Amino acid sequence: MSDFINSAKEIFAELPHLLLHSFKDTIHILPFLFISYLVMEFIEHKASGKLATAIQRSGKAGPFIGSAVGIIPQCGFSTLASSFYAGKIITMGTIVAVFLSTSDEMLPVMISNKFPVASILIILFTKFIIAVIAGFIIDLIFRPSLHNDEEIEEFCNHEHCQCEKGIFRSSLYHTVHVFIFILIVTIVLNIFIHFVGEDKLASLVIGKPVLGQLIAGIIGLIPNCASSVIITELYIKGAISAGAMMSGLLVGAGVGLLVLFRTNKHLKENLIIAGLMYSIGVIFGILLDLINFGAILK
Repeated sequence: MSDFINSAKEIFAELPHLLLHSFKDTIHILPFLFISYLVMEFIEHKASGKLATAIQRSGKAGPFIGSAVGIIPQCGFSTLASSFYAGKIITMGTIVAVFLSTSDEMLPVMISNKFPVASILIILFTKFIIAVIAGFIIDLIFRPSLHNDEEIEEFCNHEHCQCEKGIFRSSLYHTVHVFIFILIVTIVLNIFIHFVGEDKLASLVIGKPVLGQLIAGIIGLIPNCASSVIITELYIKGAISAGAMMSGLLVGAGVGLLVLFRTNKHLKENLIIAGLMYSIGVIFGILLDLINFGAILK
């Protein structure tokens, strides 16, 4: 009991310093974060309708089109794909491909942290290839049947997007929303790193194959932008490997999975999709670490 009290006292004594350090670590990313979202919102408002139509009419080519569309930064496309799947407009392989290629908040977080552009493009391309392969294999196994004559109401999740409010306001909302997540994650990580030590923290995950991918995949299943923020920040801070990061980012689909469970009445299908995403993310994350994917990104 005395050890616990002493540890608590030490944490509280160091807390002001760690809070200030965390704030300094994150405040500089604000302008980059806002500019990133401003560009993304512009793309969303100019192209989202055409992209939605493309995937709606994709048919058997759905996994390829879905992977390409999902990787483009835009507001809540994974939620729209969920409603399309609930109406049997797109296949299971297509929605899985969309979910796998979608990076949610990874892109703005990496850009705001001045992550190398070449490395970001490699990550996006790798996610695209994995999504295409997985999507076509899933469609071969499950043999989809579609109802192209059904109409679907487009979804725009207000908590995540507010894209109907205009480009500037939506960008500001995203920036504040994600900055708060980044600040909280940074505070927790800095406290943990300070008292555990960077080497010991890295060895908990990086030094143990498979464990990092399994944990990152579980984090990725969190139906919120927080999951991609956490995964990306963990990788940037060196707490997880590149393969573990990819596991989490492949599994993470923002609020798309949550919308799927709300809109699709077939619970078994929803569980299969979630299980497939987790399995694919973990398996490919392990394979990427085996080929030393982290070295390619440096």
